[in-house]
Amino acid sequence: MGSNWRITAAVLFFGAAASAAQAADLRIGVSAFPLSVDPHFYNGIGDRNLALHLFNRLVEQKGDMSLAPGLATEWKLVSDTAWDFTLREGVTWSDGRPLTPEDVVFSLTRSANIPNSPLGYAPFTRDIASIEAAGPRTVRITTKQPSPILPTNLSALSIVAKHAVEGKDSGDFDNAAVAAGTGPFRLVSFARNDRAVMERNPAYWGEKPEWERVEMRFIANEGTRSAALLAGDVDMIDAPSRNDLPRLRRDERFRVVSAPGNRSIMLLPNVITEGGSAEAADNEGQPLARNPLKDLRVRQALSLGIDRKSLAERVLEGTAQAAGQFMWPGAYSYTPEIGIPAFDQARAKALLAEAGFPNGFRLTLSAFADRPDFRTVAQAIAQMWTRIGVRTEVNAVPASVYLGRGAKHEYLMPFFSWGVSTGEAGYVLNNLFITMDSKTGAGPANWGGYSNPQLDALITRAQSTMDDAAREALLIQGQKIVAEDVAAIPLYQLVNFWATRRGVTYEARQDQRTVATSAQSAR
Repeated sequence: MGSNWRITAAVLFFGAAASAAQAADLRIGVSAFPLSVDPHFYNGIGDRNLALHLFNRLVEQKGDMSLAPGLATEWKLVSDTAWDFTLREGVTWSDGRPLTPEDVVFSLTRSANIPNSPLGYAPFTRDIASIEAAGPRTVRITTKQPSPILPTNLSALSIVAKHAVEGKDSGDFDNAAVAAGTGPFRLVSFARNDRAVMERNPAYWGEKPEWERVEMRFIANEGTRSAALLAGDVDMIDAPSRNDLPRLRRDERFRVVSAPGNRSIMLLPNVITEGGSAEAADNEGQPLARNPLKDLRVRQALSLGIDRKSLAERVLEGTAQAAGQFMWPGAYSYTPEIGIPAFDQARAKALLAEAGFPNGFRLTLSAFADRPDFRTVAQAIAQMWTRIGVRTEVNAVPASVYLGRGAKHEYLMPFFSWGVSTGEAGYVLNNLFITMDSKTGAGPANWGGYSNPQLDALITRAQSTMDDAAREALLIQGQKIVAEDVAAIPLYQLVNFWATRRGVTYEARQDQRTVATSAQSAR
């Protein structure tokens, strides 16, 4: 009897030890891969996911999009345009050197000036006039005008080590020495389009993460991600295939968690290209002399020709919420007066006829090839538009090519995905709809080339309005202009999903971030 007890105890001990050892490593299958380890190179979800592990920001944004102290323990206005940020004491880089105000000045200046960035962080620093070290633990940021959301903007900007990064290019961040950070993990290796391996940063100033080692595997195909989880190759995945969600929910070996997301999916009709594009042709296939999307009635017709509820509930099987705007109910600057546009094929055909297209025309709808759900939705929209007389062909383009061409207005009707990372409409208006200006960096994601002086004035006023209620009123007014002009065709907002093996839990996040610090071993 005693011998059996000792054997059983030994089995339990070694089993628990094995589980503990296994729990020390976390393998994550992610849908979006970073273009670079450099946290200033590309403002994309994959790059941000990786940066959250390696670097910190002055101000951090939590999963529910509220703000929290980061490298700055406090911040305060010292005048209408000057903010003082007090740095946390005792913070060191993963290479052991101390964090200094000069690192912050260097990082915020650098983040707006990265060569060859397809979509950078300049919009977050546009309000800044100067940055200076104002003491051994103080950074003073002076803005060009009052800037009510400066702390929110700073929550997007990672702080890097000046001594490690100065004089280096984005490609040099593949080297762990250049990628020195203050975050909970430090880089071990990075293989582009494959995986990043990280280990716990012993110098981290905050709560030590549970995981000793984290491996992020970049698995673009949603079916392949689900298969990797089912096979035990990874411990958790983001954005599981909607076809696999019912199975994962039924299987006791797995957990599925979700949260309403902050990512808007839309179409951005090109209104800057004059004509002659092969992407808009007559029914014989000849390019139209004038871009039909410049006509408001055509844009209205295309919007009315989309059954958004069908896209969200049937095509995407409940993994999205139909939307007619970029903000979600309950969010700051959500506009109740902007409803989901009606699905009205008869009215759409009438508007096309009024615009001079009684027999319709041909149109190309461009979309990410890397996202199967985007391609599926694009095909569904193409069928809906064909029924109103606009014969639509889907052009699926790899993200590596799609992003650069879209920024150059090479698509007439691009499929577009935008996470509202600040939690207010100003972020969308400022990036997608303010008139583009290469000198100031305004409108970096304005793929449609939309320009409206009235809207520009509203956006500019909202940027410097410190009163929250007054600023919200301006942002709501701006959204109404965008809706009335059909400067974009909002489709839906994604619901964020994660699936984990039974031994791992994940705190679902509205901000769509997939980070090891939000995962824990199941207790």
